[in-house]
Amino acid sequence: MTGPSKVTRIAAALLVLTLGGSILTLVKIDSVRGPQATLEDVLYISSSKSLKRLSLGYQSLLADIYWTRTVQYFGDKHIVEDVHYDLLYPLLDITTDLDPQLVVSYTYGSFFLAQATPGGAGQPDKAVELLKKGIRYNPDEWRLYFNLGFIHYMDRKDTKSAYEAFSRGSERPNAHPFMKIMAAKMAQEANETSIATALWKQLYESSQDKLIRENAVQHLTALRVDEEVQELERRAVIYRERNGRLPIDWQEMALAGLLRGTPSDPTGAPYKLMPDGTVQVKDPDALPFISKGLPPGWKRKSIHAGQNRNQG
Repeated sequence: MTGPSKVTRIAAALLVLTLGGSILTLVKIDSVRGPQATLEDVLYISSSKSLKRLSLGYQSLLADIYWTRTVQYFGDKHIVEDVHYDLLYPLLDITTDLDPQLVVSYTYGSFFLAQATPGGAGQPDKAVELLKKGIRYNPDEWRLYFNLGFIHYMDRKDTKSAYEAFSRGSERPNAHPFMKIMAAKMAQEANETSIATALWKQLYESSQDKLIRENAVQHLTALRVDEEVQELERRAVIYRERNGRLPIDWQEMALAGLLRGTPSDPTGAPYKLMPDGTVQVKDPDALPFISKGLPPGWKRKSIHAGQNRNQG
């Protein structure tokens, strides 16, 4: 056996042993947790320093395993609409300690953190912390700046910080031209709805993740509903100014030339014109994230509200 061939065989054997050891370690930890335990009971090995020592140099491999665990953890919480994501940031922190260049863990992880409960963790400040860490290790990844600007604007309502993030990101190599456009919009304090629409469209177009794309579509739909409701209410006011009273129904507004038929929301359900001139959607549960057209005192229903989340 030649020298190089022997070295290759030894390296391959060590890799197989390391892979096997990683799997056995996770299986062992799961067995210790017991059949009734959940991920909340044990954060596997919570020290990234200890994990680095145990990885035998295969930190990227272990980071991939932890990233998979993180996605599983988020998915389990998201499905049951849980509002407690206590381990999400620690898992992401460990993952990125093991492999600081695992960009996907910053981009998707920040989205998981920032998204409002019950769809996400509702922790935008932690999302910002994670993205700043990502930028320290990956300063030329313009997508990290995009996510940072997105979260500053959409979740933290901080236009100044959003502008700074988009502006810095626009200067990165191969940055999407959209970054300069968004920086300019922030500087001009453009219409809030137009900014939000542009951001959600860009997120939809730039992501391959099904969950994120579906969420973007829901937000874009909600923005459309909010605009339509405001416009319909504005036209009801015009009718009152012309006729000295509010319209009884959509037909009256159509006869007055203010509408073309009965207006419907994106689900196909007709909007409801209320006696006081306000407009409501027929089924708010079918339109998550809307802020207009909601009945007074309405609260979103959860199909999992009565579910026992501690069932064993």
